[in-house]
Amino acid sequence: MPEKGLVQIYTGAGKGKTTVAFGLALRAAGHGKKVLIYQFLKPKSLKTGERIAIKSTKLSIKIKAFTMPWDMTKAFSNKKTISSAKSVISKTLKKIASIAEKKTCDLLILDEIVFCLSKGLAELKDVKNIIDKRETSVEIILTGRGASRELIEMADLVTEMKEIKHPFRKGICARRGIEF
Repeated sequence: MPEKGLVQIYTGAGKGKTTVAFGLALRAAGHGKKVLIYQFLKPKSLKTGERIAIKSTKLSIKIKAFTMPWDMTKAFSNKKTISSAKSVISKTLKKIASIAEKKTCDLLILDEIVFCLSKGLAELKDVKNIIDKRETSVEIILTGRGASRELIEMADLVTEMKEIKHPFRKGICARRGIEF
């Protein structure tokens, strides 16, 4: 009997949600599973350590980045940017539903989709469609701040990262190789 894929959510204001997801990607790939990661709101131009490291390996991990420019500090004040992001995210989620249904991967990670949902950039029905249409053995990981009660109800495992102390509060900016 094939294993049933679960839905996992990593949410909360604390650091580590994406890091956990990439750790699971490495674990899965290490056991010969195919991994597909979609990073929402993290455009290709953002050179993250995770992408650089995985690209240099022969692991079965594919990473797709957000297909439009995005600056978290400015984007939410620009209605045109918000409208474009909603459109891109909606189209991407429809493609992902087809991928999950055809089981072209064993582990599907939707990095920052929870944040997109919390900010109204994505529709819960589109994420639910992915969960419902996926081939039953596909494991799904959703990351980002602000998981709603309804989203949490759809999941099998939910972990909340709780911020207790953070260097940003002291004015220490994100550091290459540590935060990205």
